[in-house]
Amino acid sequence: MRIFQRIHQKLNWSRRRYVSVIISLLAVGYLSSAIYHTYKPLPAGLDFTGKLRHAEVNFLADQTYIDARGKQQQDHHIFNEMLKMIDEAQTTIVLDMFLFNKEVGESTLPHQTLAQNLTDALILKHRAQPTIEIKVITDPINSVYGGIAPEHYRQLRAAGIDVIETDLRPLRTSNPLWSGFWYICCQDAGNNPEKGWLANPFGQEKITLRSYFNLFNFKANHRKTLVVDTAQGWKALVTSANPHDGSSRHSNVALVVSGNTAVDVLKTEQAVGRMSKGDIPMVIMGEFEGDQSLPQVQVLTEQAIYDQTLQLIETAKSGQKIDLAMFYLSERHIVKALIAAHERGVKLRVLLDPNKDAFGRQKNGIPNRQVASELNDAGVPVRWCNTQGEQCHSKMIVKQDAKNAELILGSANFTARNIKNYNLETNLRVVGSAQAAVFKDANQYFDTAWSNLNDKKMSVDYSRYADESKFKYVIYRFMEWSGLSTF
Repeated sequence: MRIFQRIHQKLNWSRRRYVSVIISLLAVGYLSSAIYHTYKPLPAGLDFTGKLRHAEVNFLADQTYIDARGKQQQDHHIFNEMLKMIDEAQTTIVLDMFLFNKEVGESTLPHQTLAQNLTDALILKHRAQPTIEIKVITDPINSVYGGIAPEHYRQLRAAGIDVIETDLRPLRTSNPLWSGFWYICCQDAGNNPEKGWLANPFGQEKITLRSYFNLFNFKANHRKTLVVDTAQGWKALVTSANPHDGSSRHSNVALVVSGNTAVDVLKTEQAVGRMSKGDIPMVIMGEFEGDQSLPQVQVLTEQAIYDQTLQLIETAKSGQKIDLAMFYLSERHIVKALIAAHERGVKLRVLLDPNKDAFGRQKNGIPNRQVASELNDAGVPVRWCNTQGEQCHSKMIVKQDAKNAELILGSANFTARNIKNYNLETNLRVVGSAQAAVFKDANQYFDTAWSNLNDKKMSVDYSRYADESKFKYVIYRFMEWSGLSTF
């Protein structure tokens, strides 16, 4: 009897040991996957710092505001400039847009049909010039990661236009707690737009569980660029605006640049094309610069945006001015640098979205209200955009004194996810005389919003959305640190 008991004990010990070994191997595999995909090498061509070149550059803005009669008005220009550039294109159009769909979420406000208008413009252009090469790059969020088949994709492809959904798998993971598992189990699972059975967080069509598995990675091609060749040369638009119906009421900013700097933007899109097995046109041009009296412009992508932004803030001197307009502000080094600049005597103004609206859904104010509390406690002047269902979606920072100015503007929010080599992002940096038109126009946009000039009620006092909750502050810090966030 004792012999059988010993045999049974040994078998149980062997099973427990076997299970322990399996669990240990799975844990090691999960941790290895999470760590590797957080720090793995970036695909070639990302984290790009372009050459600083003299170039013609123009500032554009979409302003949404409350007028003197209390009615909401929209003074928007960016989408019209996109359509104009498409019309001017001769042989090449390369468009890279994050949100490019008709969804409006739960919003009941009237919206423009930006996605279909842009689709129609591209199709009409291809019909008028059948030899023109048109490439549309976008983020897989628009098909809910393959869970639906967007009608405008079908229309574009039927017209002979190449639609490239970005392959996000080569990017580093901003949410390693989930992605460490996803890269092992699910990255090659594919999807099926005809098998949806779960509620869609963005629209009405049903989606699969695989769509959610992709969504929880919280990574994106967040760029918003357009490059075309015109009779006057190459032109590029870099913006914070999306051709997305639900975003059509948002306030946004943009820059349009000409010459070799525009070609630099095209080069950065070639990197996305290679990463996604797409073919983006190559352009070979001799090096040249615009008139020396023009500002200098530089293309920045991914962490290069962070590096130059931190340098802009840290080199600001007493008496200089920094104006920041931002949809999401949460990155810790930038927050600390802003406070340190204020303590050095730099004149700061920070204009933030109150993070209360998201396509008809109510948000809890994280992260902006928590960061604003920190800035306000340090004495930094903070105001909120006076949003009424739309978002204050601008992303720009300007430093200047009486003589010189520097502007960084584009798709990137100042969050770890956006500027620490996780998302794909594109910004332009402009340096030059403070009297240049691009800086005057940017200043006019900011001053109007900050001071509610010209009977445009665009901002409200800090106290309107002040939130001193310690609990929410801890949540913000955890979300920023862990990557378990959508900002």
